[in-house]
This record gives sequence, C-alpha cells and structure tokens, in this order.
Amino acid sequence: MNVSEEERGNFYGTSGALWNCFLSIFYILIFIIAMPGNALALWAFFHQKSTSPSRVFLKNLSVADISYVLILPMRIVYHLSDSHWPFGHILCQLSGFLFYLNMYCSLYLMSFISLDRFLAVVLPIKSQSVRKPLYANIAVGILWVIVIVSMSPTLFSGKNPANSSGICNKLYLEKTNPKALVSTIVAFAIPLTTIVVSYILILLKLRTVQQQEERPVKDKAIKMIVLIVMNFLIAFVPYHVCRIIYIQQQSHGNITEALGRANQITSALTCISGIVDPVMYFFLNHAYRDTFLKLLCKNREDNPKPSEEVKSLVSYGRLCYLCLV
Repeated sequence: MNVSEEERGNFYGTSGALWNCFLSIFYILIFIIAMPGNALALWAFFHQKSTSPSRVFLKNLSVADISYVLILPMRIVYHLSDSHWPFGHILCQLSGFLFYLNMYCSLYLMSFISLDRFLAVVLPIKSQSVRKPLYANIAVGILWVIVIVSMSPTLFSGKNPANSSGICNKLYLEKTNPKALVSTIVAFAIPLTTIVVSYILILLKLRTVQQQEERPVKDKAIKMIVLIVMNFLIAFVPYHVCRIIYIQQQSHGNITEALGRANQITSALTCISGIVDPVMYFFLNHAYRDTFLKLLCKNREDNPKPSEEVKSLVSYGRLCYLCLV
C-alpha cells in the first residue's frame, strides 16, 4: 500500500498538524527522561563483572534500552516536519529495523529476567547448576541472532517509491503482510506467557512465607513484581493488540484514520519501557543503585549524606534484591 504525502494528509484529516505536535512532544519528553537513566545504567553495568545471570540480562537490557531511546530523535524530526521523512531510504529502513529489533530484544530479556527470578525464588537449590553467567550469555547471544534474523526483512526489503516523496512506511510498519499476523502473535505470546506464569508461581511461593522477619521482604517483592508486570502491560500489550487488529484490517483494505493513529500511539507507548526499566535497575542491581546514589549525594553540596528519603529507597532496593536476585 503506497501512500503519497497528499493522501497521507487527507487520511489523517485537518488535525494532522496537531497530532504530529502531540507525538513530537511525547517523544521529546520520553527522550529527556529516559536518556540519563539508561546512559547511567549502561555505564554502571559495563563497569562491573557479570557474576550472575541477572546481571547479564540487565546489562543486555540496558543496551537494548539505550538503542531504543537513540532512535527517537528521528521520530521527533519526522513528526516536527509534519510526517515528512527527510533522511532518505537507508535511514528509513535502518530506523524501523533498529526500533523493532530493540523492542523485541527488550521483551524477551524481560522474560529471561522473570524466568531467572522464578528459578531463584521457587527452585533455589535445583537451579544452581543452571543459573550461571555462561549459560545466560549463550542464551542472550542466541536471542540477539534470532531477533536480528527475524527483523532483517524490515532492513533489506526493496525500496518503496513513496520514500522519494518523504514518506517512511517502515517507521510504524504501515505497510505489512497478512503473513505477519501469525509471527506477531507468536513473538508476543511467548514472553507474555513466560512473564505471567513466572510471577504467578513466585507469588504462590511467597504466600508460604510465615516468619515475621521475612514479611517486609515479601511485601516489597510483591510491589516489585507489580512494577515489572505493569511495565510490560502498559508498554507492550496495547501495541501488539492494536498491531493484530491493524494487520487483519489492512489485509481487507479497511485501514481507517482512527486505526492508523492507534498504530502510531501504541507504538509510541512502547517507549515508556525506557523510563520504567531504570527504576527496575535501581532495585535489582547494586552497581546502578550505588552509582545513582553517589551522583545524587555529590550534587547535594550542603549535605553529602543521603537524605531519609534516599535511605528509604536504599532499604527498599536491598529487600527486593535479597529476595529476587
């Protein structure tokens, strides 16, 4: 489905400029908030030795997140230019490829983290032979290869004549194939099932905690699980539900203005993961937490010691870390 700029303007109606302004502001805010936290995470993770599967997964998740965030300036320029793509065909292909590559790597890395939490909490003794950094690195390497190969059609597909007129259909995958419906469902169902089942089993295990001294650990762990699951549900579920509907309707030629905008806004919502993940890093990785607190205390010239609020956050993070790592 080739769409000219004139047709695109008519498709989105007279409020297209307002819509582009809204998406531009959204991406700018995401970039400003997510960039510092993910840059700090990348620096912290690569300055520590990976001595556990959890650290391996978090390190690779930080790589996916920072790559995810670095693609946003091109989307910002695209919408500030009133849906005009000024970067040419190659960057159009590359931006679409990198965006969805890093999104699906993030999805599966989150499922790896959830599975690792399950093994550590529910099967702590039996899983010792499996929960090793070597196996984690192998799993992550295989994941990157599989996702790169799966998304390669986005990168190497033929040049679209619409790109010459400033349209980049790869940015939101507006041109799709009906065969993509099955792959989209399968690609999303696997991490969704892994995360949901893992945390249900973890919660069932935590219900057996009876000792009074372990109750705070249990309560904080439950809050942490809720944070991770909500991140997944808010950032990725709406996009894939909308994507399934979009592919079905496009196969029948029934793409409406509302569905086109839903495809864009749910794609934008996936970027929220870039904000929530650094919060998860704070609670699950001591190197990131220590680096963050050092920077926070360094900026407090009047009081170099952490405040009571910061101490409370540290205690919260330690409890979650002891329970889940």
